[in-house]
Amino acid sequence: MEYTAHPRRPLGPEAATIRTQVQVPLQFADGYATTAHVTTFRGLADGQEHLAWAFGDPADSGLPLVRVHSECLTGDVFGSARCDCGPQLREAVERIATSGGVLLYLRQEGRGIGLYNKLDAYALQDAGLDTYEANTALGFAEDARDYTVAAQMLAALGVTRLDLLTNNPDKAGQLRELGVAVRRTVPTGVFASESNLRYLHAKAEHTQHTLALPVGPGSAVLAG
Repeated sequence: MEYTAHPRRPLGPEAATIRTQVQVPLQFADGYATTAHVTTFRGLADGQEHLAWAFGDPADSGLPLVRVHSECLTGDVFGSARCDCGPQLREAVERIATSGGVLLYLRQEGRGIGLYNKLDAYALQDAGLDTYEANTALGFAEDARDYTVAAQMLAALGVTRLDLLTNNPDKAGQLRELGVAVRRTVPTGVFASESNLRYLHAKAEHTQHTLALPVGPGSAVLAG
């Protein structure tokens, strides 16, 4: 699926524009393979190198399925079991490739606090804090992410209406405030394990993620 830029009202100081588009074949460790149409941008509000990965053709409704995925080096690349980021990324690619849409890969490590600070937060979690308490203990917001760049990227791609693949209501709320027409949110799978169950409970309790989880961290793990 190839998106091209269309002129529209700028988001922030100026609208983002397409810099480069290239085809990239993907091969996952479990054998799943697909091809992505990858786009880079100029003029993004935060100056970071965010990427849009487009897959397949839009569904019959014409609305692309979009996933806004924040970078997680530990989970996405190294398979850390402390979070559900890697499984969510893998799931999102296949679901978007099937229905047609875009995965926005945003350089927002640690909910926007950066990689080193995220690892500092891990140390605080090992001392008893949850993931949000650890961020605030380091002097950051519970979730420092701003999705202005996501709205800019979608506008540059000509995507104005979409279905959003997420369990996080803040993503849909911010995109709507930025002028993106989110028709509905589509939940991701629940990738619970003994290693990340406390983390998932914190997401449900602090930021109202829509996750069907056991009652407490000591409960049996749900397959997801």
